[in-house]
Amino acid sequence: MWRKANRERRAGPPASDIVTLADVEAARDRLDGVVHRTPLDTSTTLAERCGAAAVGLKLENTQRTGSFKIRGAYNAMARLSDEERERGVVAASAGNHAQGVALAGRLLGIDATIVVPRVTPAAKIEATRGYGAEVVVEGESYEPAYEHALELRDREERAFVHPFDDRDVIAGQGTVGLELREQFDPDTVLVSIGGGGLISGVATALKAHVPDTRVVGVQPEGAAHAGPSLERDAIHRLDEVDTVAEGIADARLLEKTFAVIRERVDSVVAVTDTDLAVASTLLAERAKTVAEAAGAAPVAALLSGAVDVAGERVACVVSGGNTNLSDHADLTRVGLMELDRYVEARLALRGWPTSVGDVTETVEAEGAELDELERARPTAADDPNRTPVRIGLEGSGAEHLTGVLSALDDLSPVTVVDHSLDE
Repeated sequence: MWRKANRERRAGPPASDIVTLADVEAARDRLDGVVHRTPLDTSTTLAERCGAAAVGLKLENTQRTGSFKIRGAYNAMARLSDEERERGVVAASAGNHAQGVALAGRLLGIDATIVVPRVTPAAKIEATRGYGAEVVVEGESYEPAYEHALELRDREERAFVHPFDDRDVIAGQGTVGLELREQFDPDTVLVSIGGGGLISGVATALKAHVPDTRVVGVQPEGAAHAGPSLERDAIHRLDEVDTVAEGIADARLLEKTFAVIRERVDSVVAVTDTDLAVASTLLAERAKTVAEAAGAAPVAALLSGAVDVAGERVACVVSGGNTNLSDHADLTRVGLMELDRYVEARLALRGWPTSVGDVTETVEAEGAELDELERARPTAADDPNRTPVRIGLEGSGAEHLTGVLSALDDLSPVTVVDHSLDE
C-alpha cells in the first residue's frame, strides 16, 4: 500500500484552488434531473469475506451511459459559453468518458467529436456513436488518442473536455460522494483511479463533511502510477500500461488530480488482473450486477485483503458496467477458475461421437455444468485410436470438480488426460 508523502511538502497548487465542496454542490444542482441518483446496495457476502461490519456498493454502473462519467462531462459542458457551444467540443477517452460527452452533447445541443484508442471495446464505441457523436479511432492506448484529440482541438478551435484533469469534471464526479454519504455513511471508501477525476471529486465531497473518512484509491498492478506519485510527492508517468481494466489504463495523474489526491486521498493500493476477475465474478453472482474490470477494482481490493476494513462500514464505488458480454464471460471464467469453481480438462474418447453422451450424462448426474465441449487438435502424445476433446466444467468447488473428473475417468470410453486443477 502506498501512503502520502510528507504533508509539509506541497509544491504546486493546493487542492482548495482546484475544487471545493461548493463546486461539487453547484454541480449537483446543475445535474438535477439529468443524471440518476444511483442505488446503494449492501452485500452480506462481501462483508463476511472481508470482515467488514457492512459493505455498500455504489452502483454507478446503473448510471446513464453505464458509468459515472456523464456527471463530470455534463457539468463541464453546461458551463461552456455560447460561442464555445457553437464551435463544438472534442474529447479523448477509453470509452466511458466518450459516452458521457456524447450524451451531454446531445442533451445540450453541442456537436462532439471523440477520439478513442484501438483497445476501446466495440460496445463502447457503438454506444458513443449511438448518442450522436463522431468517433475517431486513433492509437494503441489512451495517450496517443489524447494527443490526437489535442491536435483536433487546436486545428478546429473546439473546446476540449478533459476526462479528469478539469475543475468542472472533478466537481461533477464529486456528486457521487455527496450521494454516497447520504445513503451509507461510510468509514472507508474505495474508489478506482485511472486519471484520478472520480476519486478527487469523491474525496472532496466526503472529507468536507467528515474529515476522518478514509478514502483509498485502487489501481491495477499494470497501471499503478498513483501510488508511486504519492510516495515520491511528484507525478510518476508509466512507460507502458498492461491491464484488463482498459477503463483505468491511464499512465499518469495530471496537475489538478495530483494536487487533490495528494491532500485528500489517504492511500492507494494495487490489485492484479486475477483479483479483478474474481471481483467481477462475485459481483455478477452475488450482487447480480455487471461491472467492467475497472468498475470492479474497489471490490477486488476488498476481497484480496489489500485494505484492512475489519469492523468498518466500507463503501465500494462500482464505477462502470460497459463491457462486451464476451469479454465479461471470459473475465468471470478466469474468476471462477481462481475460486476453484471451474476446470478445463482434456479427455480422450473411444467411440466418438457416441461417447459424448456418456460425458454429458455423467456431468449432469454429478451435479456440475458442462460449459463447453469441443474436439481438440491431436498432438503427438495423443492415442491415435482416441478422439481428443476439451471440456470446461463449472462446479461448487475444487472437491466437487475433482469428483466429477474422477467419475468421468471411471467411464470405460473416457480417459482424463489433463486438467487445470493440477496447475
